[in-house]
Amino acid sequence: MDHLFRRKRVGLLKPLLSLSLVFASFLMIHKLKLSEKDAVGVKHMRDAGWCGSECFSFKKGVVKAGVGSSDPPVPVGVLDSQRVSNRTPAFWDAQVLNCSEDASVRTQDWFRRLDPRFHQFVLHRHCRYFPMLINHPEKCADGEVHLLMVVKSVIEQHDRREAVRKTWGKEHSVEGKKIKTLFLLGSPTTGKDTKNLQKLIEYEDRIYGDILQWDFMDTFFNLTLKEVNFLKWFDIYCPGVQFIFKGDDDVFVNTHNLLELIGFRVEERKEADLFVGDTISKAIPIRNRQSKYYIPKELYDKPYPPYVGGGGFLMSSQLARRLFVVSEDLELYPIDDVFLGMCLQKLHLAPELHPGFRTFGITRRRVSPMNSEPCFYKNLIVVHKLSAQELLRMWSVVHNEELVCAQRTSI
Repeated sequence: MDHLFRRKRVGLLKPLLSLSLVFASFLMIHKLKLSEKDAVGVKHMRDAGWCGSECFSFKKGVVKAGVGSSDPPVPVGVLDSQRVSNRTPAFWDAQVLNCSEDASVRTQDWFRRLDPRFHQFVLHRHCRYFPMLINHPEKCADGEVHLLMVVKSVIEQHDRREAVRKTWGKEHSVEGKKIKTLFLLGSPTTGKDTKNLQKLIEYEDRIYGDILQWDFMDTFFNLTLKEVNFLKWFDIYCPGVQFIFKGDDDVFVNTHNLLELIGFRVEERKEADLFVGDTISKAIPIRNRQSKYYIPKELYDKPYPPYVGGGGFLMSSQLARRLFVVSEDLELYPIDDVFLGMCLQKLHLAPELHPGFRTFGITRRRVSPMNSEPCFYKNLIVVHKLSAQELLRMWSVVHNEELVCAQRTSI
């Protein structure tokens, strides 16, 4: 697995230009490709080793707010009485002091047969929690949060985050119910633009204060690290949150329908074990070596448990905390949504299939006119996959009072 080390914090850019102009100029100069596939598909290793002398620890006594936070440090005592798990610390304590490879694995016969692309993942999958480069412990401290929107992103996808902030990720209250938003990021992959990218993300966070960033490389195999690090973060800092929507930065979310679904489950008193999305059942590992989701037999050789498409799903806070506990006893798996399915299986639970979650699009054929029909978006909950421009355009159309749809589908 391609983890990135803790580096010295770089300074913030002076706010002389808007973030959009700064980012656009930078990307034009360096010709960076703004696609998630390119951003997470590059896998490099730090030349200086796995974890050098710059690994750090947090001071005990207070929880420090990250870049972009104007709130004072949160006293540890405020959260101590609300710890959910006996194993949960009162502050982010990850130090990554023991992240060298597990040399004993190299002696295993199955490892010698394993596809080399998975060697680093297997050798370092005991490296689970990482230092935080940007933290916002105050995000959930402002009274009770009804719904926390948690969005997986990568540093280069600034335009997608901007679109989410202007649409379904906009922080607001609905009938007194607070909705807050966070973006989950790793570190930029090693290269000549690493320092500049880090400066830009710190500047962005200074403006919006909605980014959590950990010190591991933002690669495809490391998406599972975002899951486990967020679950631990949530267990520490969010005792008052009731529900979590977790999704990608390229989905459309109908927040009205999402809140309506939550309301139905609360009325039915079925919210405690709530984990709902686009469920995939009876799946098996993909053996096509050309596939992004290829898994060799040496790594996993049985059917997958039921899981939901990672593009977007909803879960209760109670279940999120239980998932955190069981996740600590499971080996990390390189496909993040499958890993959560394994955690659910450990709890003897199965995700709920809901037709309103379309993480593969309204139809799987990208050219289908149904995929651009606004009345479907008005009646669904999650639709994957849209560009930033498509999201902004569809959001505007769906919320246009002049839009008339013949029939409302049941959610």
